[in-house]
Amino acid sequence: MARLDGRVALITGGGGSIGGATARAFVEEGAKVVLADLDEEGMAALAADLGDAAVTVRCDVTDEDAVANAVRTAVDRFGGLHVAFANAGVFGTHHSVAEYPVDVFDDVMAVNVRGSFLVCKHAMAAMGDGPGAIVINSSVVGLTAAPGILAYATAKHALVGLMRTAAHEGAKKAIRVNTIHPGPVANDFRAGTRERHTIPLGRHARPEEVARSVLYLASAQSSFTTGSTLVVDGGMSA
Repeated sequence: MARLDGRVALITGGGGSIGGATARAFVEEGAKVVLADLDEEGMAALAADLGDAAVTVRCDVTDEDAVANAVRTAVDRFGGLHVAFANAGVFGTHHSVAEYPVDVFDDVMAVNVRGSFLVCKHAMAAMGDGPGAIVINSSVVGLTAAPGILAYATAKHALVGLMRTAAHEGAKKAIRVNTIHPGPVANDFRAGTRERHTIPLGRHARPEEVARSVLYLASAQSSFTTGSTLVVDGGMSA
């Protein structure tokens, strides 16, 4: 039996490389997926490939009504919600702490932290008494840091606190909550952020490799895993 047979999943950032690869992995394992993103063109192309197993909804994850609507779409269209992947994120800019633009800091926190919080809030409500699984996309810099990436590192660290709180609250309902921490990925978002020589495995990850780890956390293969930080960084943080 496929690992997500009968499951319904919401994926924010569904028009991007990691979101798209995860959607494909979920559908291959039997799930129905709701893709939520501002990138309507990217979502439409992916949904055309996935057929009846996928629907799209335009969603600004900083807008509570938009996130609630995405969750409601999963319930109305497919009959429930069992998995949520809070994947939407933005990087910001490179500046020192003393020179970091406040408006950029606020934007990064809004998308990465507020957006993931809203996904957790509305997904956990829809999952009711469970079981369910929520995966929050953090980053290797959610466990480490580097100069010049104040907003991004701060936001990605904050997601660990969000995850651990939600994991404690969800446990009594068998709603498991975990973070995933990718290193640099071979996509437009991460291109050039780290040179490959800083990664012990000597290359950037492929989106499909990250997606396989998300699938693990979303499926019963990780049935006793909650409150965890799964690192997928090619050894960068070792």
